[in-house]
Amino acid sequence: MNPENKLSQSLPQFPESLWRDTTDLPSFPKLAGDHDTDVAVVGGGITGITTAYLLSKAGYKVTLLEAGVLLNGTTGFTTAKITAQHGMFYDDLIKHFGEENARLYYQSNSAAIEWIISTAKELNLSCGMEREAAYLYADAGDEKTLKQLEKEFKAYEKLGLPGEWLEHVPLPLRVEGAIKMPGQARFHPLQYLQGLIKAFLDNGGVIYEHTVIGEKVEQDGGGLTLITEKSQHRISCRHAVSASHFPFYDGGDLYFTRLKPERSYVLAIQPETDFEGGMYLSAGGPTRSLRAVEWEGKRLVLVGGESHKTGQGICTFGHYEKLEQFAGQLLGIKSIPYRWSAQDLVTLDRVPYIGRVSEKEEIYIATGFKKWGMTSGTMAALMISDQIQRKDNPYTELYDPSRFKASPSIKNFIVTNSNVAKEFVAGKLDFVHRKTSDLKPDEGAVVRHDGKRAGAYRDSEGKLHLVDTTCTHMGCEVEWNDGERSWDCPCHGSRFSYDGEVFEGPATMPLTKLDPEE
Repeated sequence: MNPENKLSQSLPQFPESLWRDTTDLPSFPKLAGDHDTDVAVVGGGITGITTAYLLSKAGYKVTLLEAGVLLNGTTGFTTAKITAQHGMFYDDLIKHFGEENARLYYQSNSAAIEWIISTAKELNLSCGMEREAAYLYADAGDEKTLKQLEKEFKAYEKLGLPGEWLEHVPLPLRVEGAIKMPGQARFHPLQYLQGLIKAFLDNGGVIYEHTVIGEKVEQDGGGLTLITEKSQHRISCRHAVSASHFPFYDGGDLYFTRLKPERSYVLAIQPETDFEGGMYLSAGGPTRSLRAVEWEGKRLVLVGGESHKTGQGICTFGHYEKLEQFAGQLLGIKSIPYRWSAQDLVTLDRVPYIGRVSEKEEIYIATGFKKWGMTSGTMAALMISDQIQRKDNPYTELYDPSRFKASPSIKNFIVTNSNVAKEFVAGKLDFVHRKTSDLKPDEGAVVRHDGKRAGAYRDSEGKLHLVDTTCTHMGCEVEWNDGERSWDCPCHGSRFSYDGEVFEGPATMPLTKLDPEE
């Protein structure tokens, strides 16, 4: 991959989410003292905000706590498809969970779709909501995927799901076949959630940003106490909800060994040819995703894919170039206003973990949405809201976080990921749990700071140096080079000193320095 080739010239220099760039979100203070509430919701994405809104509407005193700023995680960098068509999935669900549970999975996500649409209408939200069909297709010449897609369609028929088999799709894609699921939707997720935030505040809700919750939870007489990491402020509550990717509270369940992080990429292109509409996903590899979005009076197309397991030393820029090549061949490209990436978590059996961590604890988790967080995150909020209010919910058992369904795919996952815990502790995964306080003199690592990824080095005198890990050349993420005491970019070879100064180009600007706040 040559970063100076013709293809890459039209890509934006730095990644930026269209959703975040086109939404004026409010800011909130950092928690400055001890705090009492009925429900503490940790995590400011679609799951946390929706849960907070639902419980405040039900009359609870709710506090929403975010380590960084609201909607700056996966929700702010999604493709925002609202659909129950989650790739090649229902055939596997029947095999490992049975027909009834597979049907419940579809019903729960369909209920989430209708709730999102009705809530947007109820709150009169202008969020680009459009009903569209979703298409899952097998590329021309891919006979293996075609056979799998045919099995998937038989699963649709067995479960009674709305689906239609097509030999052709509306786009100029050459396909062997496709499954069309009607009645799905797309929207602008942050404009939608902006409305839920306002409604939550109107209901008396409280929001704190830049407030990192520690792993320790004190439990006494039916009450819970959460403790912030640095300032040690105490949040007293009756119920706590973790909506923060990896649960802030593990409870001995080792969720980081039961969740696989995956990164994927998105381009927002202005196509040369008309986009007929619909939401598309390839059934085989490499993954390709398409959907339209309105921007400044123009119709753009979000082109996504290039999913891979999160790890070290991956040239992220090359993934954007492959998407650009695909989009250029399919639709032609006038311009590419935006590019961004997102990180998602996948559970062992590909069904999210949602619900109460145990019968003895009033702590709830929601994680592992495998790239389908708009429906799964909303459904999680609906479920947890019901559970806290002691209402029956038909999906509780299916999504129970303590479940374990044995299957060949899970066994393979465990074998191939036996080093996940070691890699995780070593800071080699982008979901970082290391803290600056963990570093010894003359040690550097990627750490979590103010809710985000950062690069930290503690020199031999004990002084901490902290930098933003975004390379100033083309926005890739640098990694720590322990041998050279430098931050190295895997994409184009830029190297920086431990305090961010440029060692080697092509970068010409230093890394942004951050305040350690130790």
